[in-house]
Amino acid sequence: MLETLKKALKVKEIRKRLLYTFLMLIVVRLGSQIPIPFVNGDAIKDIMSNFSNENFSFFTAITGGSMEKMSVFALSITPYITASIIVQLLTIAIPKLDELQKDGEEGRKKLAEVTRYLTVALALIESTAMIIGFANQGIFDTDAIKYGDMHAIRKWGVIVTGILAMTAGSAVLMWIGEQITEKGVGNGISIVLTINIVSGMPSDIANLFTNFVAKDGISPGMRGLSALIIIGVVVGIIVLVVILQGATRKIAVQMSQKVQGRRQVGGQQSNIPLKVNTAGVIPIIFASSLLQFPVVIAQFFGKDPEWAHYLSQSYWCNPANMKYSIGFVVYILLIIFFAYFYTSITFNPREVAKNLNDRGGFIPGIRSGKPTVEYLTQILNYIILIGAVGLLIVAVIPIVASGVTGAKVGFGGTSIIIIVGVILETLQTIKSMVSERSYSTVRGIF
Repeated sequence: MLETLKKALKVKEIRKRLLYTFLMLIVVRLGSQIPIPFVNGDAIKDIMSNFSNENFSFFTAITGGSMEKMSVFALSITPYITASIIVQLLTIAIPKLDELQKDGEEGRKKLAEVTRYLTVALALIESTAMIIGFANQGIFDTDAIKYGDMHAIRKWGVIVTGILAMTAGSAVLMWIGEQITEKGVGNGISIVLTINIVSGMPSDIANLFTNFVAKDGISPGMRGLSALIIIGVVVGIIVLVVILQGATRKIAVQMSQKVQGRRQVGGQQSNIPLKVNTAGVIPIIFASSLLQFPVVIAQFFGKDPEWAHYLSQSYWCNPANMKYSIGFVVYILLIIFFAYFYTSITFNPREVAKNLNDRGGFIPGIRSGKPTVEYLTQILNYIILIGAVGLLIVAVIPIVASGVTGAKVGFGGTSIIIIVGVILETLQTIKSMVSERSYSTVRGIF
């Protein structure tokens, strides 16, 4: 890794891309500190203190804390992520979108344009619901709105300004992500998401240190043991994520020989690489969002019904109230379900078998057609289960530790999966750029 970075820094073009990426990330973090117009900072703190930290922790992590400040980047790139997932799902239901996906570069450009429009629409809807909901709780500075006959008009003017500012902020972040992808290094959207998560980690680490290492009444030996356990668990999760992200099952493929003129062509051996964690972090995001959304909505209206405790991670795995851990079991089942569901829409064994047959390829020992489809489906189900179990281990460890010990940590397995995955992907991109540069240089010499 270090060797790759050293080689990359020696190439002027890559240095410029790295610098561009770094400057854009500074803009992201600066924008996360700028509040929308007329927001009352004290009112924001009071309102946010009423929310359960665990129910809001995931949103806080992916927005880099900008949600708590109600900044112009409060929505972060969550509307873009949601729009991308919706477009991917719609490609199955709408043949026109499926054709665009298979239509090469031009088709992908049109799908990207659809995703942008959908992102802005979702950002507008989310910001409207959020601003109006918070406005009813006194989020705006009433001193900035003069009372009188025009009070209602001015108040709604402030609300509309907040909605437009938040929607524009989400659109700007989407643009920054696309610019990083084009002019910087790596996937810009993923990098923006990662820098937001990383920005909140120092406070979470300090929280762990305060709760376990610097806690009053424990001996120096226990402090050291607590620190070692924390470091061991975090390192263990990171190692597991690295293995999970890189693990693949390669299915051998043999290409048939063909006679062209006097030559025989084909006959090469290849393989179909199937990632063990095909769905990535999507199952955890889907499961968390599905369970937390009703709770967050209830808290927007100042309610805390008992049914919400079953859906709240803050009540799971607590020895004093194990009945609420029913939601924990539902969470596990949802992760497994979404792992199978998302993989089924991104990898179609029937389509892969057809493409193999059209190109004269086959899996050794397996007949073409239906047997190949059945074989691929069997292998896919097997590795999805392994990937889902790996995701569960990574996601469950922080929840169990939090429930048993009472530690409140903003980042968890989901955040670590995102960070490690993006770092590995970015390093691979840099390595490819260095290799391509070296190849171009050698080709230029000869």
